[in-house]
Amino acid sequence: MYLEKITSPADIKGYDAAERKALAQEMRDAMLKRASIHGGHFGPDFGAVEAIIALHTVFDSPKDKIVYDVSHQSYPHKMLTGRVEAYIVESQYDEVSGYTNPKESPHDFFNVGHTSTSISLATGLAKARDLAGRKENIIAFIGDGSMSGGEALEGLNTAGAMNSNLIVVFNDNDQSIAENHGGMYRAFKELRETNGTSPNNLFRAMGLGYRYVADGNDAEALIAAFSEVKDTEKPVVVHIATQKGKGYKFAEENREAWHYCGPFDIATGKAKHTGSDPYAKASVEFVLKTAKENPNFVYLTAGTMGGIGLSPSKRAELGSQYVDVGIAEEQAVAMASGLAKGGARPIFGTYSTFFQRVYDQVAQDVAVNNNPAVFLLVGASMFYMNDVTHLGFFDIAIFANIPNLVFLAPASLAEYKAVLAWSVAQTAHPVMIRMPVGGYEESPYAVRTDYSDLNKYEVVTEGADVAIIGAGNFASLASESAAELAKEGIRATVVNPIFLSGLDTALLDALKEKHRLILTLEDGIIEGGFGQKIASYYGTDEGLRVRNYGLSKEFHDRYDAAELAREHHLTAEQIAADTLILLKK
Repeated sequence: MYLEKITSPADIKGYDAAERKALAQEMRDAMLKRASIHGGHFGPDFGAVEAIIALHTVFDSPKDKIVYDVSHQSYPHKMLTGRVEAYIVESQYDEVSGYTNPKESPHDFFNVGHTSTSISLATGLAKARDLAGRKENIIAFIGDGSMSGGEALEGLNTAGAMNSNLIVVFNDNDQSIAENHGGMYRAFKELRETNGTSPNNLFRAMGLGYRYVADGNDAEALIAAFSEVKDTEKPVVVHIATQKGKGYKFAEENREAWHYCGPFDIATGKAKHTGSDPYAKASVEFVLKTAKENPNFVYLTAGTMGGIGLSPSKRAELGSQYVDVGIAEEQAVAMASGLAKGGARPIFGTYSTFFQRVYDQVAQDVAVNNNPAVFLLVGASMFYMNDVTHLGFFDIAIFANIPNLVFLAPASLAEYKAVLAWSVAQTAHPVMIRMPVGGYEESPYAVRTDYSDLNKYEVVTEGADVAIIGAGNFASLASESAAELAKEGIRATVVNPIFLSGLDTALLDALKEKHRLILTLEDGIIEGGFGQKIASYYGTDEGLRVRNYGLSKEFHDRYDAAELAREHHLTAEQIAADTLILLKK
């Protein structure tokens, strides 16, 4: 056994070819067992084992700095940099994050989980090194899927003019999360098919040197290539062709499904826990139905299958009405605006955390022009992804304050379906929709089909003294809190605002007549959020108090959602207890 003895990259530098091969197998065995129990990114890590062994054999980390793009392929790196217990000791599986993290190790330089960033980050490290007069190597490790993001191309453009040491390891497995999309991938295919000799070479065109390794899962070939470029005084790309999911039959055969996985049975590859998201299912059904009924309808995505689980067969069914722009959210938003301007009816869907990259396009390309594109935010909740790089609860504060943009947060499956249908049918406004996470199992009121009367809130229950305005995912929490108060003889009014981008001033004014306490609940940060709009509207009204419930403005990392909710008093019992105290004051 080699793996459990490794405490730093120095431990593997004296290995011979046979020892490196044995180490690679041990690493895959450990990752396979861990993933089967714990889940996590699978294909990217299995495909990068030999490359990371070779990097740590040739270069001298942490003096030489390796920057991993997205960093979902960094598990082998962590195993070689003092964190192996998190991969071989089950009780320690949660001791490390799924991404590089400087708090864990001096071998990690950035906490990153979004794509296309490594080259740009590396150019900064290289420039800082040059200014300080140092000589270490700077390496960016980036996959072909990430190259579709604009920042990667911007980074290449800058790197090509730097005239100093910067090494880009281009890990080409001919796969993003799903299949690659975009014109550059024809050129990458030519490079693979010509053993790197095709004149159609993006990297050379950008001003970088270029080397090709046909078998990127051959540690010895990689060591030779990396040794050639070590201490280079010019920027250079080492293009390596690897196999995503290498070493596990099911991952090799179905690269899309095994990009990321939950716990599974190793022998069969079958998931241990199955289930479907009714909102994702409804989204797919809506998209397919609408595409059949309206030839001008287009569903756009940016490398994530729209966040709604569009299978390969469903994507094929959509045909030209499905457009994947690669991991390029800015392009998707601007294209959606152009589609809407041209008379088409587009929806661009992806995860809330990735929408953070497109503020300017939503504001400028869409909202300033008031083009009626539709945007679907998936996973917009504290009860979704919880890595600090993938948080989905900042969207309300970011987008709900953009003029002209109608921001909707439906609170049930029926309401979600109605909002989707209305948003695509109407042509007066750009619309952003929070796909619910949780919410009412069944709507407690008749769901309307027309939302053209903007900022018209829904009164769920009528009461007095206390009004609870629960937005989107937290509309049901508002009703649960009201039920707790009812046990104490207080009948609260419950309101579902639906619209988070505007105020129902008529309703808010009416609430002042019978209520002395207004509570707002939102599945997002308080600062700049929906509740603060309500508090600002009421201002200093005498006899009326407003309390906002939501999350603090922090980067919460790998949190337990139930625990975080309790910390912020986001349970029905806590809200009711707080309310009783406030009413006595």
